[in-house]
Amino acid sequence: MKNPRNQIPFLVFTIFVSSLCFSSSTSDNEFSSAVADGKVLELVDSNFDSAIASFDFLLVDFYAPWCGHCKRLSPELDAAAPVLAKLEKPIAIAKVNADKYTRLARKYEIDGFPTMMIFMHGVPVEYHGPRKAELLVRFLKKFVAPDVTLLESDSAISNFIEMAGANFPIFVGFGLNDSVVSELAIKYKKRAWFSVAKDFSEDAMITYDFDKVPALVSMHQSYDERSVFYGPFEGDFLEDYIKQSMLPLTMPINYETLKLLKDDERKVVLTILEDESNEKSVQLIKLLRAAASANRDLVFGYVGLKQWEDFADTFGVSKKTKLPKMIVWDREEEYLTVVGSENLEEEDQGTQITRFLEGYREGRTEKKSISGPSIMGFINSLISIKSVYLLVFIVAVIMLIQTINKQDDQDEVPHRSQAHPNVDQGSSSASESENKPVYRPEDKED
Repeated sequence: MKNPRNQIPFLVFTIFVSSLCFSSSTSDNEFSSAVADGKVLELVDSNFDSAIASFDFLLVDFYAPWCGHCKRLSPELDAAAPVLAKLEKPIAIAKVNADKYTRLARKYEIDGFPTMMIFMHGVPVEYHGPRKAELLVRFLKKFVAPDVTLLESDSAISNFIEMAGANFPIFVGFGLNDSVVSELAIKYKKRAWFSVAKDFSEDAMITYDFDKVPALVSMHQSYDERSVFYGPFEGDFLEDYIKQSMLPLTMPINYETLKLLKDDERKVVLTILEDESNEKSVQLIKLLRAAASANRDLVFGYVGLKQWEDFADTFGVSKKTKLPKMIVWDREEEYLTVVGSENLEEEDQGTQITRFLEGYREGRTEKKSISGPSIMGFINSLISIKSVYLLVFIVAVIMLIQTINKQDDQDEVPHRSQAHPNVDQGSSSASESENKPVYRPEDKED
């Protein structure tokens, strides 16, 4: 007969494991019930990982109570939550007070508020889409859509394009087998919509501007741009076209589009305008679009001095500079001007753009350095939380060292038997400084 005492550790272990399983099961059930009721989950350190494991798709809002943008976002998430919960593949919404739960903020490198991340099967991807409830729902449907959507009619094509919206580029293959694009569709799913039209009419060919099949049409709804690829559909040709079509032919340069440029290796033909919204600039942008279509190995961007003076200033442009001005930017610290084509005159700008590109291709250029941050510098120009934590940690260590040195000095004085009462306070202050989260409203542009 076994000694009962020997069984006690085993029983304790069994009870402990059972309690963990029960606790996990209870949490999962609570999560599922709350999401089914259309509620936004409130996560903390202790249940965050459990929530991530409970849902295939979970949108998490990292917020701070004092953040005005966070307060405006909250009711939009409340409105979107019940709609997303009823999808065929539900998307749950949760929020975390990152000002309080700083361990999670550090783990996911939260550098401002609000920051949203969508966890797909536990893998986080930062969300840069719209924040209004209706648009947010449309945007998030992308993440649970099929890799390649099969379209059986003209109406199915138009409905798909309408559903896809304007936040992602759209690729529609006409007369293509879905297996041709399926691998790339999986690879670029987070960045674009992919579909294959099996049945379509000649009217569809006119509508989408292609005259033979097979053809792959790419669209940027927000820029009213469309381009067609007729092959070849093997090797690197297809992927090169898809990668180049992830960006519109011409794009305004701002904080959001700079983030898109991070994933593109091409140089940027940058045109600096006085005001990108006036009629002359609008006509010039159309000419740039035509040039971009014939030079897909380059990204064509434009920025108005009126719209972003600080950015234009890094290229030596001020209100006294003759504009428009064209340069080729490597997206880092240097850019090229083309000798003899530094500025565009009003007459025959199309020919001048062609001459600029020819001069660049032929090497008739002058290299210059920007006077401000690189592309990553602009994106990260606002102070990050990681930098603040590092600074606070260094200050805390210095304070601690000073406190210890002060204690040693006092111990060396024979007539003093007690440490200075401020020593403990300094140590406590150092500890508090080390652990105290530092966030400021200006740490991130909304």
